[in-house]
Amino acid sequence: MASDYALKVPAELESALRLKTVQYFITKRPWLDLYGVNVRPVAPFGSSSRQPFVDPALIHRSLPDELLFEVFARITPYDLGRASCVCRKWRYTIRNPVFWRNACLKAWQLSGVVENYKFLQSMYDGSWRKMWLLRPRIRTDGLYVSRNTYIRAGIAEWKITNPVHLVCYFRYIRFFPSGRFLYKNSSQKIKDVAKCMNFRASKADCIFGGHYTLSDDKVEAAVLYPGARPTVLRIRMRLRGTSTGANNRMDLLTLVTSGMNNNEVGDPEEDILGIVERWRDDETHNPDVPAVSHKRGLTPFIFVPFDQVETSELNLPVDKMDYFVPG
Repeated sequence: MASDYALKVPAELESALRLKTVQYFITKRPWLDLYGVNVRPVAPFGSSSRQPFVDPALIHRSLPDELLFEVFARITPYDLGRASCVCRKWRYTIRNPVFWRNACLKAWQLSGVVENYKFLQSMYDGSWRKMWLLRPRIRTDGLYVSRNTYIRAGIAEWKITNPVHLVCYFRYIRFFPSGRFLYKNSSQKIKDVAKCMNFRASKADCIFGGHYTLSDDKVEAAVLYPGARPTVLRIRMRLRGTSTGANNRMDLLTLVTSGMNNNEVGDPEEDILGIVERWRDDETHNPDVPAVSHKRGLTPFIFVPFDQVETSELNLPVDKMDYFVPG
């Protein structure tokens, strides 16, 4: 039996409440209204189009194209790639070949301007951007890191246990466009090493400088360890990438140490690679320091940009890096 005090709701109000309740179960998709609407692309900087167009974006109304061009001319090519994802106008502006020409001439400055123009016309159809993406190049905006491990036997206690230790160390290389590089072999993490990988580092940092050359995808480098018995480290690597234009991997092909005469060791700034470039792998110029071709510690180098050194997986302790594979 219905109660005498039951609330009577008018039919109009009941239908309105039911409609409001249904709205909670329906997902609103306002972007569906944009389907079928033709969006006209924004003309790039320097376009010959004379049709008037008012850009609705506030940053484009307050920032002239000339200033936008100057901003893009002062950022790195990798930041240009990120900026091209912001909007269509930035994408068209960044496709200006001036940006990529400057980047290519700086990246391959050792080849010379004339040689770079020959490569441009013969292999990349005159496109600087295509040359930047497809031609192998050494990245200079970070560090190449090779993580190596080996097992060392420990000291037995009471003849009961035979402990072993997992030793982890890193090879760090920082390249410069001028043909020089810095090398460090250390057990320190990358976030600590990145702070001192420069030419102002002290001798206590144990950072050594050398020279390198790039031929196609082959990298040949040499670094001198000074001291009573000068030793030269010769490195041959192959450059590759996990994606187009990445150049974020280097396979370590050979690693050879050889002795040098004191007469051959001159100024530390001297091009040591030019002295040992034609040496054989088993050649040494100091009988006290034999030539050794190392077969261990040849893990591939991976590239870590400077803006990722603090968050890189290479900073994790050894027990959490069992899954690490350079790729």
